[in-house]
Amino acid sequence: MLTRSITARKNCIRFLATATNTVDQQEVQQFQKFVEGWWDEFGPMKALHSMNKLRVPLIRDGLVNSGLVQKKRIDSPLPLEGLSILDIGCGGGILSEPLARLGGIITGIDANLEIVTVARSHADLNHLDINYLTSSIEDHALGNAEKYDAVVASEIIEHVSQKSAFIEACAKCLKPNGSIFVTTLSKTRLADFVAVFLAEDVARLVPKGTHQYEKFIKPHELQRLLEDNNCRTELVHGMFYNVVTNTWHWCSNTSVNFALQATKLEKVEDCD
Repeated sequence: MLTRSITARKNCIRFLATATNTVDQQEVQQFQKFVEGWWDEFGPMKALHSMNKLRVPLIRDGLVNSGLVQKKRIDSPLPLEGLSILDIGCGGGILSEPLARLGGIITGIDANLEIVTVARSHADLNHLDINYLTSSIEDHALGNAEKYDAVVASEIIEHVSQKSAFIEACAKCLKPNGSIFVTTLSKTRLADFVAVFLAEDVARLVPKGTHQYEKFIKPHELQRLLEDNNCRTELVHGMFYNVVTNTWHWCSNTSVNFALQATKLEKVEDCD
């Protein structure tokens, strides 16, 4: 027991010494442009509002399939009741709020103070008890190791430069057998053409500079980072966005948008 305690303390000290803030201040400033229109379902965030029709069931059903939610509860009004969920890069709360309505105990973190203020105000207006914090995932992980049943990183890792440190901090917050859910853009020229050239330069769906191709990540690269942090991939789905109808659909092609679920494995103690 003493040996394990010393080892755990050393691991904690190592994490504290090496923790890196992955927040890109240029990205924070870029998202400042969205503060006023965050809850306008027909404004610059309309694609994220529409994406909830895929990502909310993804999280709910993923937690059912992982055994954290009993199957008989999936049709109940509060299928996520009692589950602690961390929404990283929560923005104004577009995803946090529906998860809270399903009974989840939600903590939302974002590096932008003004956007977090928007999230708090909107939650209060709708009588939702959500714990919003202005923080990076690395700072949050320092005091919240293995706290959450689920960690959600939706449309955020493509705005992070130091992805390895980001995923390490995400995994640190997750309980063993808990699930991490990620939605993001794949690092392909097709994604660059669709998400940057068409969406930003041509259609002006979002402000220019919202996405940078060099920060995109391919599914197998994300899977490898998760495996390095003791997380096993459970599923990978492609996602297709119809700009004309503002609707999202699942598809087999992961070359533009994709969603991934992984489970944190129990650590096997070394036998001395």
